Amino acid sequence: MRIFQRVAEMASFTRAAESMAIPKASASTAVQQLESLLGTRLLHRTTRKVSLTHDGQAFYERSRDLLGDIDELQCMFQQGGQSLRGRLRVDMSTGMACNIVIKRLPEFLQAHPSIELELSSTDRLVDLVREGFDCVVRAGALAQSNLVAHPLGHLRIINCASPDYLRRHGTPRSLADLSAHRLIHYVSTLGSKPPGWEYPTGNGYACLPMDGVLTVNNTEAYTAACLAGLGLIQSPVASLQPWLDQGRLVEVLPQFPAEPMPLSILYANRRNLPGRVREFMVWLEGLLAPYLQR
Repeated sequence: MRIFQRVAEMASFTRAAESMAIPKASASTAVQQLESLLGTRLLHRTTRKVSLTHDGQAFYERSRDLLGDIDELQCMFQQGGQSLRGRLRVDMSTGMACNIVIKRLPEFLQAHPSIELELSSTDRLVDLVREGFDCVVRAGALAQSNLVAHPLGHLRIINCASPDYLRRHGTPRSLADLSAHRLIHYVSTLGSKPPGWEYPTGNGYACLPMDGVLTVNNTEAYTAACLAGLGLIQSPVASLQPWLDQGRLVEVLPQFPAEPMPLSILYANRRNLPGRVREFMVWLEGLLAPYLQR
């Protein structure tokens, strides 16, 4: 069942076998045996890809719950951190992973040494169910889905520039001053129109078009460009805190912050959420609390 799940998540017998450190033939045989036992085909197989059948999708969702229950049963009489075990696959932004979470991970993994954590950090919106993630952290408005959303709060957005940029262009004191400045543009898809400088109004938020010499589609590049003195940015303080502490970035126009960004943890609508997932979510919520507005 676990082999079938990994093959389904990775859409590949080869990648699944490599991730589980078993021969590809063993993975293929295990799934064939499972299909024979169930009396149905679980996977469509072609030379290019592997995908779930209708029965395979239904079995995948039920088997996730079942394996979660088995993990709970195996350790229900154990005490302490050793009682949490198994794989935990999580996704979040690169900035959050690198600047906040990873440096504090030793304390979580020391408390729960039997957990095997897989941490994905990307600007891409992963498919939580199909790619086998236990939970994902999402910033911004959420699209309608069958996932369960646990709101954490709102990320405070600040305006920043490097000291070198401010020496060359001056420090803006008002929105009018921005006409003499450059904005580093961030878009999810290159070629789309950048929104501009976001600022509060009496009844909401508006955007002021601004010039810029660089547009990026990656949060790491966005921060790196600001550090290089290429312009102003508007980004969550959680991702920028290390650079602010070191003096490599400086907050500007604090009276004109962009709209705070909602932050949520998403997970599949499952009958029983494994204890290791619940424990990680509680730990993560406490870790992120200082950066959030309720």
